[in-house]
Amino acid sequence: MLIPLSRKMRCRSRTICLSLAFVTFFLYLLLELDSLPVYQRPRDPPLSPRTLTDLAHGDHGPVGVHGLAEPPTQVPAAVDGAQESGLSKLEALFDHPLYNGPGAPIPEEDWLMKVKPKIKSSEKSSNMWVSASQEVYEDVQWNSSIDSQPPWLRFQLGISRWQLYAHRDPVMEPLARQLATHRIVSAVQKHGGTQLKLVMSFPNYGKALFKPMKQERDEETNYNLYYFSDFERHNAEVAAFHLDRVLGYRRVPPVVGRLVDVVTEIKDITTDRKLAKTFFTSPVGSVCFYGQCSYYCSTEHAVCGRPRLLEASLAAMLPDAGLQARRSWRSPWRRSYSRSKLAKWQSDPDYCSRVKKSSPFDRGTRLVDFMDMVILDFLMGNMDRHHFETFEKFGNNTFLLHLDNGRGFGRHSKDEPSILTPLTQCCRIRRSTWLRLQLLTLPGFRLSEVMRASLSLDPLHHAAPLLTEQHLAALDRRLGAVLQAVSRCRADEVIRDEVTRDEVSRDEVTRDKVIYDDIPHWKDTGTPAG
Repeated sequence: MLIPLSRKMRCRSRTICLSLAFVTFFLYLLLELDSLPVYQRPRDPPLSPRTLTDLAHGDHGPVGVHGLAEPPTQVPAAVDGAQESGLSKLEALFDHPLYNGPGAPIPEEDWLMKVKPKIKSSEKSSNMWVSASQEVYEDVQWNSSIDSQPPWLRFQLGISRWQLYAHRDPVMEPLARQLATHRIVSAVQKHGGTQLKLVMSFPNYGKALFKPMKQERDEETNYNLYYFSDFERHNAEVAAFHLDRVLGYRRVPPVVGRLVDVVTEIKDITTDRKLAKTFFTSPVGSVCFYGQCSYYCSTEHAVCGRPRLLEASLAAMLPDAGLQARRSWRSPWRRSYSRSKLAKWQSDPDYCSRVKKSSPFDRGTRLVDFMDMVILDFLMGNMDRHHFETFEKFGNNTFLLHLDNGRGFGRHSKDEPSILTPLTQCCRIRRSTWLRLQLLTLPGFRLSEVMRASLSLDPLHHAAPLLTEQHLAALDRRLGAVLQAVSRCRADEVIRDEVTRDEVSRDEVTRDKVIYDDIPHWKDTGTPAG
């Protein structure tokens, strides 16, 4: 008997449907079995600093359209433990006797500024300056009470003959908070210098020096680039402040990293017409500007948000020159800033003997103060120290301001021994500096570890570490080179008569043979013997 055609097709369709159902059910079982052990799988490894940087700046996917990514909410336990250990080492370092010597009261004449007595209303001048816009500035009344003074003013009033701020100064925390979070009410370009920088103003009349991000943290300076042609780095300014504090100098003004909205915190509030003319929108929608300066102020070197948020360093401003003048000194070891010509110190091995006989290096603490700055520059790899400044009020007996550190931390893979030339030619170093450098080589106070911990307190650390691990390792390596240079000076039996400032009594300058003689031996505990 012949089966009708329609019946045959119905049977065939039924077979196909059953087959498809069986295959679907089989695939479903496989997916279910595969999903059961998901909770047992190891978690994804933590993102690398480079990946965090890319995510934070919106370099991948749609993140860049909406701005910076949120910082990770969970940190692996190992990272938390390492950070906690580093912070405990940092606290132990700052609690060490080498950072907490007994200090004599600071004489009245050793304060940079002091609060004037209250002026009677009848004595006030009718020409006194009044803010043209009271809407953006706070209506404050300051007096001699510390509680009524904003952090920036307390910082300036705390500057003395020998340091910018005291060890464990309580004003550092509120000052850092102001720099990182307070509303910006004005932004104008600061003229002078070679690269773009702005002056930011806050509602409490405080000001900060703004330097924008120009390079990624892990981007090394090109080896074929001359030191005077390099970009300035915002993270180098922040790291220089932390390194200066770790070394016990306290000669770099406080610096904090901050995310700034290019539109609402610069473009919309600036009164600088020349700066305002340089804003534009890039082809990918980022807001950019370039300002006016000697180098790198053009559309080809514009500073751009991502799309609007921009990383930057904000440094607390020193007192205005009209209140406290500063004197600029030309560095004896200044580089030639020529592509072919060498400086005198590069060809004369006895150059230091002439420097020590010339003013102001022939008296006071100027020579060892300069060596402190040389060590700071060598650790950072900063070759751009052509001048330095002091407060004119204190004459020659005062510290050197460690300003303008943006060209530090450019290379981690190569050290620059020529930066140490003043130390190797003069064989002079302050004893307290020498002791602290030795302390920072011990396991409990290793320089790279305390620097990592210190930098982790900066707001920009949430996007990515301010210094890469290669730069931190370079700090330890360069610290060893400094100690070796001093050891060679001792082995050569150089003249050891040294001018130094007694760390116990800061208002006295004494002459003592303390640098290369009687250097204490170190125990495992990290404290000087004797």
